[in-house]
Amino acid sequence: MTKDVWSLNMTPAQCRAARALLNWTQDQLATAASSGNSTVRNFEAGRSTPKPIHMDAMRSALEAAGVIFIPGNGEGPGVRLRKGAD
Repeated sequence: MTKDVWSLNMTPAQCRAARALLNWTQDQLATAASSGNSTVRNFEAGRSTPKPIHMDAMRSALEAAGVIFIPGNGEGPGVRLRKGAD
């Protein structure tokens, strides 16, 4: 199964919200995504956009932990936890 273009993206706010749902620190996300803490920190602060490989790794780590990314549907993008993930 291939990912569509949107599935490789997430907003900084979605990333922060996803971490909050999981009660993860930036360090925990960086470790789970095999990325540097500065990659997570700078992305969430809106200072930079990670390379696609790092963005995909962060998103994949969050999804593996139970986060579902919701595309914008007129109300803006969001996140929620998969049933049973809490």
